[in-house]
Amino acid sequence: MSAKPLVSVIIPARNEERYIARALASVVRQTWALAEIEVIVVDNGSSDATAATVRAFMESEPRLCIRLLHEPVAGVARAKNRGARAATGFWLLFLDADSRLAPDLIERVVRRGQEKRQAASIRIVADGQDLLDRAFFALLELGPRWFGLRAQMFYCGRELFWRVGGFDETLLLAEDSDFLARLRRNGVAVDHLLESWIATSPRRMHRGPWRLGMLKMFARWALANWGIGRRWRY
Repeated sequence: MSAKPLVSVIIPARNEERYIARALASVVRQTWALAEIEVIVVDNGSSDATAATVRAFMESEPRLCIRLLHEPVAGVARAKNRGARAATGFWLLFLDADSRLAPDLIERVVRRGQEKRQAASIRIVADGQDLLDRAFFALLELGPRWFGLRAQMFYCGRELFWRVGGFDETLLLAEDSDFLARLRRNGVAVDHLLESWIATSPRRMHRGPWRLGMLKMFARWALANWGIGRRWRY
């Protein structure tokens, strides 16, 4: 392993025993050298076997440096900050536990870093073949492409991350939008990475009859983008 990794992948996880192994496996499949990658999983007060699943993966895949941290106080922003404090990589890449990286994503991030592109949100696609799910996430992509919105999972330089204060731990939703907006207010150009992707679970969209979960999720995200309901339980 390198003495100091180049990229730290930070994964907050609360009761994600069904998904966390897939997220970790997507890091193992990266085209970039695993010796230059570390993964920090922050178990955010899980009551299921999330931690045990991560430990089992660590034993089965010794090529990848994985650290398991515990943050008992629930809160995704708090968990992400906990992971970022422990990170040693030059770049931070934030990944949801129910999501997975495209095989070339870390390589794309590193190449962008070599071009002095300090931060970017990342194109999100639905993890699955359901046409409605895929269309929904394609619709959401119009926000960053047409209107310059920046949210969801992203990468950022570690020193830059702390220079603007990390995530606001009082927020329960849109902590990423808030952080990227602060970057912009500090004069940092934040673009949108289109040449690769992160696939995320559409499970929230399937809650309730007739795909009402999709409408609820869209409404919550839309309101949060405009600063409404960011402290409401999600």
